[in-house]
Amino acid sequence: MFDGRPDRSAEVLFCGRSNVGKSTLLRELTGHDFATGRKPGVTRSPNFYDWHEADFTFTDMPGFGFMQGVPEDAREDIKTDIVRYIEANSEEILVAVLVVDGKSAIDIIDRHTERGDLPHDVELFDFLRELGVPTVVAVNKMDKVDDRDARLNALCDRLGLLPPWQQWRDTIAPISAKRGSISPLTEAVRTHLHAHGRDDLFQFF
Repeated sequence: MFDGRPDRSAEVLFCGRSNVGKSTLLRELTGHDFATGRKPGVTRSPNFYDWHEADFTFTDMPGFGFMQGVPEDAREDIKTDIVRYIEANSEEILVAVLVVDGKSAIDIIDRHTERGDLPHDVELFDFLRELGVPTVVAVNKMDKVDDRDARLNALCDRLGLLPPWQQWRDTIAPISAKRGSISPLTEAVRTHLHAHGRDDLFQFF
């Protein structure tokens, strides 16, 4: 089980597969570098970011899913620890941001589904919602996607949300973190923060 969580009563949690751009997104949001490795799977425990006076932290979960050179049992351990952490801290998580790669997410989900496996992204999305944690899917790298609406509608379909995606703007946020285009995410997160009565945290989004 992960440890080292700061003594804060609220957090915004970021999770996603390896190499989907979580660290780039967090750098864009905070203006600070998060520890990253050149190879997927280098980060095996969360990075907590509580540099501010507000009673709140950003939590960057380790990447999950396939990682070159990382044994399957180690990958499963990481996923299990992520699930346990979320379960243990669900009351404090104001919003969870599930980051996916807009270009490859559908293919990855479909490949797992065809094998009879429950894709990790879908499993985590369902798990967060079952726990009552407001969840925003940050669909990253959208600057590399041509069929934008079709791709976002397909993602909604895979996540059990009725298309068109535009009716889920508090849940589906198409972004390009590398280009600094993240306003759909910040708007979605603010919607959930407002519902929690935490407009004081808008300054971070």
